[in-house]
Amino acid sequence: MCAHSQQVSSPLSDEELRRLDAHWRAANYLSVGQIYLMSNPLLTEPLRAEHVKPRLLGHWGTSPGLNLVYTHLNRLVRSRGLEALCIWGPGHGGPAVVANSWLEGSYTETYPDITRDTAGMARLFRQFSFPGGVPSHVAPETPGSIHEGGELGYALSHAYGAAFDNPGLLVTCVIGDGEAETGPLAASWHSNKFLDPVRDGAVLPILHLNGYKIANPTVLSRLPESELDELLKGYGHEPIHVTGDEPAAVHRAMAQAMDTAADRIAAVQRAAREEGETERPRWPMIVLRTPKGWTGPAEVDGLPVEGTWRAHQVPLSAVRDNPGHLRQLEEWLLSYRPHELFDEHGAPRPDVLTCVPDGARRLGSTPHANGGLLVRELPLPPLERFAVPVDKPGATLHEPTRVLGDLLEYIMRETADRRDLRVVGPDETASNRLQAVYGASGKAWQARTLDVDEHLDRHGRVMEILSEHTCQGWLEGYLLTGRHGLFSCYEAFVHIVDSMVNQHIKWLRVTRRLPWRAPIASLNYLLTSHVWRQDHNGFSHQDPGFVDHILNKSPEAVRVYLPPDANTLLSVADHALRSRDYVNVIVAGKQPCFDWLTMEEARVHCARGAGIWDWAGTEDGTREPDVVLACAGDVPTQEVLAAAQLLRHHLPELAVRVVNVVDIARLLPSEEHPHGMRDFEYDGLFTPDKPVVFAYHGYPWLIHRLAYRRTGHQQLHVRGYKEMGTTTTPFDMVVRNDLDRYRLVMDVVDRVPGLAVRAAAVRQGMEDARLRHHAYIREHGVDLPEVADWTWDG
Repeated sequence: MCAHSQQVSSPLSDEELRRLDAHWRAANYLSVGQIYLMSNPLLTEPLRAEHVKPRLLGHWGTSPGLNLVYTHLNRLVRSRGLEALCIWGPGHGGPAVVANSWLEGSYTETYPDITRDTAGMARLFRQFSFPGGVPSHVAPETPGSIHEGGELGYALSHAYGAAFDNPGLLVTCVIGDGEAETGPLAASWHSNKFLDPVRDGAVLPILHLNGYKIANPTVLSRLPESELDELLKGYGHEPIHVTGDEPAAVHRAMAQAMDTAADRIAAVQRAAREEGETERPRWPMIVLRTPKGWTGPAEVDGLPVEGTWRAHQVPLSAVRDNPGHLRQLEEWLLSYRPHELFDEHGAPRPDVLTCVPDGARRLGSTPHANGGLLVRELPLPPLERFAVPVDKPGATLHEPTRVLGDLLEYIMRETADRRDLRVVGPDETASNRLQAVYGASGKAWQARTLDVDEHLDRHGRVMEILSEHTCQGWLEGYLLTGRHGLFSCYEAFVHIVDSMVNQHIKWLRVTRRLPWRAPIASLNYLLTSHVWRQDHNGFSHQDPGFVDHILNKSPEAVRVYLPPDANTLLSVADHALRSRDYVNVIVAGKQPCFDWLTMEEARVHCARGAGIWDWAGTEDGTREPDVVLACAGDVPTQEVLAAAQLLRHHLPELAVRVVNVVDIARLLPSEEHPHGMRDFEYDGLFTPDKPVVFAYHGYPWLIHRLAYRRTGHQQLHVRGYKEMGTTTTPFDMVVRNDLDRYRLVMDVVDRVPGLAVRAAAVRQGMEDARLRHHAYIREHGVDLPEVADWTWDG
C-alpha cells in the first residue's frame, strides 16, 4: 500500500450509501441464487419447485458478511487507487466471492460463457455445487483467490506471505470466528512481528464474528468486547469495531472503519519509509460483528434462523417438497429488490457498480492472485562454482546441507534487489547447516532485540518462527503471489503440516486444469536432521514418514528426492528451484557424509533418477549379477557400499550390482507417475529374477508399495526404519533397524541360491560383528572403530 495514498475519511453521503447498499444487495441476491436456483434466475415468473436444485448445497451464514467486506473493500480500492488482494478465510464463503467477481466482470473475463446477463446468471447459479460445476468454497476456480477455503486455519499466514516483499500491496484477510479457534490461526497472529513496514506490504485482518460455527457458538464471539480487545492488542493490533444488524448503520460504520484502518496503515508506512521510524508499529484490524445469515429468513418452521447456527448452511432445506419453504425462498429473494439491481437483460445496473475498481485493481483480476503471471526465473549459477571436488568416490567428506547453504547464499544475494526469494523454517536454519544464507540476508525480525542476538534484521528474508504451520502458510502465500522459496525443517516434525500440504497439492492439481492460472514456483521442502542422525535427540525426533504421505498424493504434482551426497543435493536443489507447480521433497543429511560423485556425474545420475554405480559393484559385464544391492538415502547408501565392500572381500566370486535411487518415484510404473520406469527399464536395472536387497531411508513397506507390480517383486527385500528408535550411537540406529552393513551381507547370503551353505561362515562372522558392536557401545559409548573409521577402498 502506497504511503502517499489519498486519505478519504469523510462520512458516507446518502447517495454513496444507497449505491453501496445496492451492490451489497446484488451480491446477496446472487449468493442466494447460487445456493438454490437452477433456472428462472431473475424471478421473471413465479418460483416453482422445478426452478430449484434437487440437491441444496452451500453455506449462506457467512456470505452476507463477506459481501459487505467485498463491497467496502471495492470502495476503498477505488477511492484510493490501491493495489489490493483479499484472503477469504471463512471456509465455505464461495457464493459471496463468486457473486462479487461476476458483478465486477472478472468472472466473465475468466469464463466467457458465464456472461453478465440473464443467461449467464442462470449458468452461474446452476454450476454452483452442481456436478461438473464449481465447489461451494473459495477454490482455485475462483478468480482473485489464492486461498482454498475448505480447510480452516491458514488465512492469516497466507495473507502475510502475500504481503512480504510486496511494498505496494494491501492484503485484507477475513478471518471467520470458527477459523479463529484453530491452532494454526492462533500462531499466525504473531506474523506482524515479521512484517517490515518499509519493504513489505500491509495486512489488514478483519475478524468476522457472526457468533456460530455449524452447531455451536464461537469462543471469540462470546468474549466481552474489553477482553477481546485485550487479546487482540496483546497480539499487536489496534482493533476497530463494527457492530450491528441495521444495514445503513453498518455501511456507515464499515466505511469509516476501512478509511480509518487505511489511514493508520499509510501513517505507519510513511513513518517507517520516510521518517526512519524503527519501533514496531501496532497495526490496525477490524472486528466485524453481524448476524449469521444476515438478511436471510428470520424463522423457518417456527424456529429462529437468522443470527443462529441454523443459518450456517441452507436455511430452507425442503424447498422442492414444502410449499411454505418455496414461498419463503421467493420472498427472501424478492426482498433484495432484484429489479432495482439488474436490468431487463440481467446485467447489473450502473448504480450497482459505482464502487467497483477498474481493470486489474478489481479483486477478481489482480495479478497477485495469479502469481504465475508475476514469477521470474531465479538467477541460478553454474553448480560447479559450489561443487565439492571428488577425485575418487568416498575419499572425502562434506556436510551436504552446508554446501547447499553456500548456493542459497549466492541466490539470496543475487535477489537482494528484486526480493523474490525467502527461506523459511521453524528455528532451524543454522541447525540445518544453512547459516551461510545469513551472509546475504539476516532473519526477519521486528520485535525487541538484545545485545546477544545474532543475525536479526528488520529487512531480512530468512524467516524463522517455531510454528511449522505459520512457516508453511507464509511460504504458500509467497509462492502463490509469484515468488520463490525453500522450507527447511527437521524431518520428524514436518508432519505438523501434513494437512496443509494436502491442500496445496490439491490446489496445484486443480490449477493445472485451468488454462488461465499460470504456473507458480514449486513448494520446496528440505528435510534434514533426519531419522538416521537423530541419535542424540532420540525416538521423539525419528520419523521418516513424510515421504509416504507425499507419495499418496497426485502424481503429477509431487516429487521426492533422496540425494546421497553433497553434489547430488546441489543438482536436485537446482532442479527444484527451477521447477513449477510441484511439491518437491528433498531429504538430505547435515552431518559429514562421503562424497561419491563428481558434479558432472551427480548431474547425470540425478537426471536419470536411478542408476548403476559400476565402480561399487563386482559385475564384470560377462554375466548377470547374482544379487542387486540397492539404496536410497545418504545413510543407506553408505551402508550398502560398506556391505558391497565386505562382499568383495569375503565373497569375491559373487557378482554384485549396486543401484542408487535418487528420485524415489522412478520405482513406480510409468503409467502411474510421470517419472516412473517402464517395465523393461526396471527389469534392466534391478533384473527380473535376481535377489534385490534394498536399503531405504524410510519405512520399508513404501518401497514394496511402489514396486509391487514389478516382475521381480517376489525377489525384493527391503530394509528401512522400523520404529526401533532411541538415544544411541549413529551406527546403533541402523543396527536396531536391521539396516546395517552386516545385516545386509547376511541378507545376501540368505537370498542368493547356494550361499546359505557355502557362505555360512561369512554369515556367522557378520552376526558376530553385530554382537561385538552391541557390547562395544555399552562399554565405550561410541561406535566400533571399524565402523567409525570406515572408508571406501574400492
